Amino acid sequence: MISVPVFLSVLAAYIVKGMCGFANTLVFGTLAGFFTDNVNISPVDLLLGYPSNLFIAWSERKGIDLKVCVPLCILVILGSIPGAFFLKIGDARLIKILFGFVVVFLGVEMYFREKNSSVKKVSPFFMVIIGLLSGILSGLFGVGALLVAYVSRTTSNQTQFRANNCVVFTVENTFRLFLYLAAGILTKDAAKTAVCLLPAMFLGLGIGIFFQKRLPEQRAKLFVIALLIISGLSLILNNIVL
Repeated sequence: MISVPVFLSVLAAYIVKGMCGFANTLVFGTLAGFFTDNVNISPVDLLLGYPSNLFIAWSERKGIDLKVCVPLCILVILGSIPGAFFLKIGDARLIKILFGFVVVFLGVEMYFREKNSSVKKVSPFFMVIIGLLSGILSGLFGVGALLVAYVSRTTSNQTQFRANNCVVFTVENTFRLFLYLAAGILTKDAAKTAVCLLPAMFLGLGIGIFFQKRLPEQRAKLFVIALLIISGLSLILNNIVL
């Protein structure tokens, strides 16, 4: 039986997902973290996020740029392996705090870069670091905040941003699905919970897409930046207090 707080957590998470193409894990993970551990949250969110990423990637397919998403897919997959390993064997509290600081820094940097409104070329070295760190963070918690920070640098509009993010998320989700199964993280109980929560996911996604189509692009960018900063702070505060 799914409790009302968990149902509402998924609903809120996928309203955000529908609006900006990411951050469902950050919202769901933060809210569900009051009820259970990350090792129980990540596999459920993986199963819920998989169809939503497929849907958004397909609906925004005109914005897909293989030069952006293919290298990131490879790097994120490589990073997912140690991330899932850490999730399985130990307490990732300190890693969460560290990544929280990184996410806040990137969010603040994105805000000031947006104010300057100048597009800067991203170095290959930066892409490699962000890709690997994104994979580790995804393997641990399913969080793609660092990936979002990178894709925002290499795309010029919301269609491209949402499309390329969700293509990488879909590839990473596929890989992590098998990785979690092999590691024993994805269980029958997690699958049953995810199936019961599918109505909340689809309802939230529909509401989010409805609002996204009516939200000016500049406001959408600021919304994404705000989510990055808030999510990073939540990772820090939640794990310092616990």
